[in-house]
Amino acid sequence: MIVGTAGHIDHGKTLLVKALTGVDCDRLKEEKARGITIELGFAYTPLPGGGTLGFVDVPGHERFVHTMLAGAASVDFVMLVVAADDGVMPQTREHLQILDLLGLENGLVVINKSDLVDAARLDEVEGEIRAVLAGTSLDAASIVRVSAATGDGIAGLRETLIEEAQSRPERATRGAFRMAIDRSFTVAGAGTVVTGTIVSGTVGVGETIVALPSGNEARVRTIHALGQPSQKGLAEERVALNLAGVDRQSVARGDWLVAPEQRSSSARFDARFRLLDSETRALRTWTPVHLHVGTSEIEARIVLLEGETLAPGASSLVQIVASSPLPVRCGDRFVARDAGGARTLGGGAVIDPAAPQRFRRAPARLAALAAMAERDAEMALAELIELPPGIIDLTGFAIGRGLSPSETDRLIEEVQPAVADLQGHRYAAAPATVEKLGREIVERLGQFHRASPERPGMAEDALRLGIPTRLTRPQLKAALAMLAPAGEIVAQGGLVRLASHSSSLGANDQRLWERIEAAIGGDNRYRPPQVRELSEATGQPIAVVRKLLKTMARMGAVVEVASDRFFLKPALLELGRMAGELAESNEAKTFSAAEFRDRAGSGRNVGIQILEHFDRRGLTLRQGDVRRVVKDPAVVFGS
Repeated sequence: MIVGTAGHIDHGKTLLVKALTGVDCDRLKEEKARGITIELGFAYTPLPGGGTLGFVDVPGHERFVHTMLAGAASVDFVMLVVAADDGVMPQTREHLQILDLLGLENGLVVINKSDLVDAARLDEVEGEIRAVLAGTSLDAASIVRVSAATGDGIAGLRETLIEEAQSRPERATRGAFRMAIDRSFTVAGAGTVVTGTIVSGTVGVGETIVALPSGNEARVRTIHALGQPSQKGLAEERVALNLAGVDRQSVARGDWLVAPEQRSSSARFDARFRLLDSETRALRTWTPVHLHVGTSEIEARIVLLEGETLAPGASSLVQIVASSPLPVRCGDRFVARDAGGARTLGGGAVIDPAAPQRFRRAPARLAALAAMAERDAEMALAELIELPPGIIDLTGFAIGRGLSPSETDRLIEEVQPAVADLQGHRYAAAPATVEKLGREIVERLGQFHRASPERPGMAEDALRLGIPTRLTRPQLKAALAMLAPAGEIVAQGGLVRLASHSSSLGANDQRLWERIEAAIGGDNRYRPPQVRELSEATGQPIAVVRKLLKTMARMGAVVEVASDRFFLKPALLELGRMAGELAESNEAKTFSAAEFRDRAGSGRNVGIQILEHFDRRGLTLRQGDVRRVVKDPAVVFGS
């Protein structure tokens, strides 16, 4: 269990940790000279029967609240320390506010320096403490009286902490690995070492992880968990990781370490935010703040999603617009302080880690946020796929929830959505939604085929805009993939058609096509006439000939290699193979434009047009005056 201290400066937090562990957490020369804690301090003590009790000692001075936040963000249990002679002080109140905003419910209050006052004063201070605890996450916390200086009450406090640690459930290993870094340094002979508390998941020796925001990959050489060598670090454990692949300058407090599949970050996230009732004025939208999340401190602005102002003590959905991306996840707690960093304004919990910039206040968006706010991932997914348009990016959902790949698979088994995998992203929809979209798409395609029977299919974008349900391009592709197994709809090459449809020409167009096909095929196939010449040969207007050739191109019969010059598709395949044979015949595996012209007999200008088309299609790669064949012609043009 990791225990964090909190409380006003000079109330004895560091001395209390030393009395419990024998370790002095003030390690800096300046801390010794000034007698105050400036940086985070750490101490460990073994538990009876195995295990370790860890302590994070935080500064109490108001100038170091940002450091206190970095320490408090990752503790399991908190000790709020109040000196008996001073009683509740300003930083006692602010630290308590921060603990409440971070949702820290497990803890106790320690009245320290009990040796300096009488019993009546101790009772008075306890009454003050009960008053300030009321309504906070620690309102039911126990209050103990000790003296770190004399040792009075320390044994009982230690027993209480041990009982708490031993009664805690076994550490969960749910979620993908994430860790907020609070220190980084170099160890001679070992290299870069970073420390922090694992937020979720596990990490093992030899594993590859990603440092954010740099995006650099690192390998875990060794692990110290709770001060002891270990092969694995678990969620909620404080660890030191010796990393290979990153240097000391590229990682610092505020950075994150994540599993490779969790490398996503965003500068915008939607959240539920509460303004402290101690504020004297309402908070306005676009208010600048210092944002604290994990061990990060970053400038940001708060955009209200439910009105233009937020009254003290009230809460609202907000969008946080940060000055740089953060790898936050659903449920992460954050604290906002004023632009000058002088006081705490409020805080809340992340709902959507990758919020959109547009339509953020739209009713549909607010309904989606209500679904995302569900703590249970299965419930959130089930509600989301019931909202219009009914198709969601499941990969983004899993990242936003911090789910591991195996947990995502189990989520699919629980909810049973229809699923499609597209270019590394997985999409999910309710089966009823897929059926509804199928009906809409079949009806629209039927209309299209009846109006344009000669066209091989409908462009995906035209289809997307032509059905009642509004979908994004990825959502339409996902819907088509989900519908594909039924065999009623075929999507290929950016076109969509009914499986029963085969494009056909009218009688007049068919007769004209037969004449054009003969003219651009046979001996002319490597140097086909242009549209103007075909118009003269057939006696048809240029516009009619061009329109028919464009139609045949959509049907896949011809390819427009250059403006108004169309090749039969088999001819291009032959020319592509010809280019490959030329390259193979040369030692350098390249060929020149002149060699290709002579081999094809196409003439200089047409030969250049063909080769430039090959370059655009990725068949050839031009290198100065020669070209290299880099793809199989059958892959580019079809066998």
